[in-house]
Amino acid sequence: MIPAFLATALFAVSILAAGRSARMLGSHTANFGRVVVAVVLLAIWAHTVGQGFGGGAFALFFLSGCIGFGLGDVALFQALPRLGPRLSSLMINCLAAPFGAAIEWGWLGTPLSATQCVGSLVILAGVALALAPEHHQPIPRRLWQAGIVFGVLAGLGQALGAVISRKAYAVSAAAGGSMDGGTAAFQRILGGLVIVAIPFLYQLYARRTRRLDPVGAPMSTATRRSAWTWVLLNGLTGPTIGVAFYQWGLKLAPSGVVLSITATTPLLVIPFTRWLEGDRPGPRSLVGCVLAVLGVIVLTA
Repeated sequence: MIPAFLATALFAVSILAAGRSARMLGSHTANFGRVVVAVVLLAIWAHTVGQGFGGGAFALFFLSGCIGFGLGDVALFQALPRLGPRLSSLMINCLAAPFGAAIEWGWLGTPLSATQCVGSLVILAGVALALAPEHHQPIPRRLWQAGIVFGVLAGLGQALGAVISRKAYAVSAAAGGSMDGGTAAFQRILGGLVIVAIPFLYQLYARRTRRLDPVGAPMSTATRRSAWTWVLLNGLTGPTIGVAFYQWGLKLAPSGVVLSITATTPLLVIPFTRWLEGDRPGPRSLVGCVLAVLGVIVLTA
């Protein structure tokens, strides 16, 4: 499962870049920018080395992108400025595993064992423990609550998108196709582009008609250049190279297994957020994070 491990490392870098760009440019602008970067790069791959719009399951991959890249990541970029990269990463990666297992059970008929049910409960307990407010919690209560709602929606979108991708690979194989990860990521990102463009374009319209205030204070040229550097890094490590490895992993193994590996992303994020963001999680948050990751491992054991 080397592709899934590589995807995990890239996702850790991506979530940090996403947090930085979202704070500097606003959630919708940062999200739309990184998706555009991914569309351009993945299109080059798909139409040179890959299969372009072929493979026999374009509609399903497109739908997967609408839900995973689109609705799921719109929610993620709303959670990031409220909860920060560490807690947002914990929610989307760890909650996606039990959500994905439940959806795959209900739709594709993949059964859940008693051990997997226990693993799901452990995940939920760990996430709840990590998100529980601490005495030094700097996040206002209303922002914290809204961030949790968006984080849950992001995890659900990630899970449903993964299961639909699994179904798309099965349809492609039945049609005699052999879909590579880069082409699958390209077909998915097109669906994501359609969804993330809607709030971005509305935001532009609202600002031009003065129905919406600008995000933050005016930025200098150097600061704006730095912000778009974070967007580019996010686009490369997340929806482009990271998701290409992620899709490759889904082709080789069930979504629950792949999601269990990518669920370790929050553990990789912790030292980076402490170094770059000054985010020092309390003991309870650390225990909750480790417990959630262990729960994912149990779920797919």
